[in-house]
Amino acid sequence: MRIWHPYTHLSLAPPPLFIERAEGAYLYASDGRRILDAISSWWVTLHGHAHPAIAAAISEQARKLEQVIFAGFTHEPAEKLAAGLREFLPAALDCIFFSDDGSTAVEVALKMAVQYWSHRGEPRKKGILALDHAYHGDTVGAMSVSADSSFTQPFEALRFPVHRAHSAYCFRCPAGKRRETCSIECANRMEELLERHGDEIAAVIVEPLLQGAGGMIVHPVEFLRRVRELASRYNVLLIADEVLTGFGRCGRMFACERAGVVPDLMCLSKGLTGGFLPLGATVCTSSVVEPFRVPDRDRTLFHGHSYTANPIACAAACANLDIFRSEPVFERIAAIERVNQQELPGLRSHPAVGDIRSIGTVAVLELKADDAGYLSRLGPDLYQFFLSRNVLLRPLGNVIYILPPYAITQEEIRHAYEVIKEALEWTNGGR
Repeated sequence: MRIWHPYTHLSLAPPPLFIERAEGAYLYASDGRRILDAISSWWVTLHGHAHPAIAAAISEQARKLEQVIFAGFTHEPAEKLAAGLREFLPAALDCIFFSDDGSTAVEVALKMAVQYWSHRGEPRKKGILALDHAYHGDTVGAMSVSADSSFTQPFEALRFPVHRAHSAYCFRCPAGKRRETCSIECANRMEELLERHGDEIAAVIVEPLLQGAGGMIVHPVEFLRRVRELASRYNVLLIADEVLTGFGRCGRMFACERAGVVPDLMCLSKGLTGGFLPLGATVCTSSVVEPFRVPDRDRTLFHGHSYTANPIACAAACANLDIFRSEPVFERIAAIERVNQQELPGLRSHPAVGDIRSIGTVAVLELKADDAGYLSRLGPDLYQFFLSRNVLLRPLGNVIYILPPYAITQEEIRHAYEVIKEALEWTNGGR
């Protein structure tokens, strides 16, 4: 049986690396190599691989209760996780719906938003407004609100239409402005769409402050504040997809905190379990839930998964939150941010670099390229270059980024930067 790996060309890709174990910031391959995981194994590993507290929680829970239907039942790990998240989330987000991963957390939010307005007696409000360069997952609804790209193009016939507004992509500003003097004119397109179609739009969905797969695009906090203000003014719900940005990635527990914004719905996954197991959650305000709280069974949110609130995954998530309480996690995050602030500016003037940007633990270099985008020829070449130096950096086409586990040391981050500098010389020299 041949394994079909994600985002991998069946004919062109080299054989996959066999990883035997992992610890801290490192992956250990069967050929004896020790590889620095500078992207948290696709943005999920928070505190380092094989953190003993999370591993112990999983082991203990597996011996007690491994799985139970969550329709009409509950269990201690789910109840404990819901209570734990309340400590970290804005007080207004007081209802949680569990699912399997980031894509399903988004699907739940979209369905909640559309059904909310139907129950409110406004069935016309069923459209969604999303951003350019967005990526919200690989299921059909999540692909629909994601931007047109190589991720979605083969499945165009399956996607439903959405309204599309500008992203705050300062390096390639859609309004032709410079950030130093702009007034967030990139949000004007959203305002125009809401002015014309607000009575038929259910929700605006955004990746707050950091668009991931679309190119690690960092937004000014003023943009997210403007989105919140527009959603409120035109009576549409705001969905914050914090699947990537949550749990400290952007320097705060949730990216929305940096802008002082509270969404109506928030999607969580990736770091929710510390990166150990898949688990998704959609949290929302009581006002979103209220139209569903009636005896009529037609008002049910008919959405569920066999593994909803899996006890082992919930136990891992509870242990993850305990680490935030008991260990200096935000000191580690601040240390990563300091290194990024020290290292990135010196790369701005390199002839191969078009732009640098950062937020929290995430550092980004966008390289100059005639074929800019995810399918840029630079991506696969750079990926192999980094692996040859035993560093896992997986560029998004011509965009190199560092997104490390919080267990990484300052010396290890600086080593990643040294390898990136070497790659820039290699790239600029024509390879």
